[in-house]
Amino acid sequence: MGVAAGPIRVVVAKPGLDGHDRGAKVIARALRDAGMEVIYTGLHQTPEQIVDTAIQEDADAIGLSILSGAHNTLFAAVIDLLKERDAEDILVFGGGIIPEEDIAPLKEKGVAEIFTPGATTSAIVEWVRANVRQPAASGG
Repeated sequence: MGVAAGPIRVVVAKPGLDGHDRGAKVIARALRDAGMEVIYTGLHQTPEQIVDTAIQEDADAIGLSILSGAHNTLFAAVIDLLKERDAEDILVFGGGIIPEEDIAPLKEKGVAEIFTPGATTSAIVEWVRANVRQPAASGG
């Protein structure tokens, strides 16, 4: 399979019961303003809804925003569903109120990057550009 053409496509999602989405909207706008196609799912999404959207939209990445404290459960559920549906090529990153001690275990589960409060939108945009849709090294 070749490298996809066109802009990077990112699903920005608010899983679980969080009722605050300002940060997710700020990130969605920053990614959009940087030339990416962004699909914002809105509040109260289940991991199944998020993964379904990412697959249907042919997304390159999923950005999860979690403030509720349920990050360990919800990030893992999204990663597991992507594996079950043979969609592990969709990169998962996230941010929100995530304690430092939870970041390494989340990365071990397959979350590519975690952005904590204070991360700049430019740093997130740069990270997505540098890490999403990187072509595999070829032998020729």
